[in-house]
Amino acid sequence: MTWIIGVDEAGYGPNLGPFVMTSVACRVPASCSELDLWQVLRAAARRTADADNGRLLIDDSKRVYTTRGLAGLERGMLATLWGEQLSVPASLATLVEWACPDDGEELRQEVWYRGVQTIPIHLTVDDLQSTAARFAEVCAAEGVGGWQVRSVIVCPPRFNALLEERGTKSHVLAHALTHLLRWQRGNLRDEDDLAFFIDKHGGRNTYAAMIQHALPDGIVCTAQEGPARSAYRVRGLGREVQLTFQPRADAEHLCVALASMTSKYLREVLMLEFNRFWQEQVPNLKPTAGYPGDALRFLQAIRQALEQLGLSESCIWRRK
Repeated sequence: MTWIIGVDEAGYGPNLGPFVMTSVACRVPASCSELDLWQVLRAAARRTADADNGRLLIDDSKRVYTTRGLAGLERGMLATLWGEQLSVPASLATLVEWACPDDGEELRQEVWYRGVQTIPIHLTVDDLQSTAARFAEVCAAEGVGGWQVRSVIVCPPRFNALLEERGTKSHVLAHALTHLLRWQRGNLRDEDDLAFFIDKHGGRNTYAAMIQHALPDGIVCTAQEGPARSAYRVRGLGREVQLTFQPRADAEHLCVALASMTSKYLREVLMLEFNRFWQEQVPNLKPTAGYPGDALRFLQAIRQALEQLGLSESCIWRRK
């Protein structure tokens, strides 16, 4: 058996709100490890370009969000990965505890975070349960299972602190990826091979040093490094471990697409609470997605409220 693990992020570019990176893993028969999981699970899952036929839309989060909004992310992510939690409506705090328990305390330090947003937001539990049951049925028939999810949420104070350490945003990516690589390695069955597929970090082509830091008891061997693909094998860990970085990995690998959707969903729901809090402080405040340009408009609008609450700008503003 082989574990296929996809990694992707959301919220790297904004000045406001959290950055989220997620890994999604599933265990597949060795015969499926080189196959397209969209094809393997075609009875239940599809890409944006495929015929609908009632199947789950799993794709790059930007495509899903553009065509189906938050409801599209919610259906695709909750029905595939959160199925066992769908017995009753839950809250954002429950979702955070499930996906990223290590970051719950940091989130609770944020003045805007309450964790009270009801989950699901746009869909019903009954609708999601039936969709989740169909996805689980197809996975079981194909020998695909053991779905594992882990996210890292980095709020502005830690984001800025990581910038201070190295002076570059790529250090934030490396920090989050290190956590996810270590967690997945430690929580997936020891005898199974690990195949990581990771959405490439901007224009970067070299990742050996980052991997070596994350998995210090292994020996990183470089197979290929270039704009189209950077591939590595880590020896000495008692099993086969491979990592492939490529641009638009979420278009090539279903697990990366689910990681992208999970990261985007978490960030968007967190931003609902972020905007709700500041709209309580500043009447008639237009919400923001936190991206450059509009983020400055929002910051200027809440500046007086920040001062009244005794908060510094760096508490909410990411410097890069």
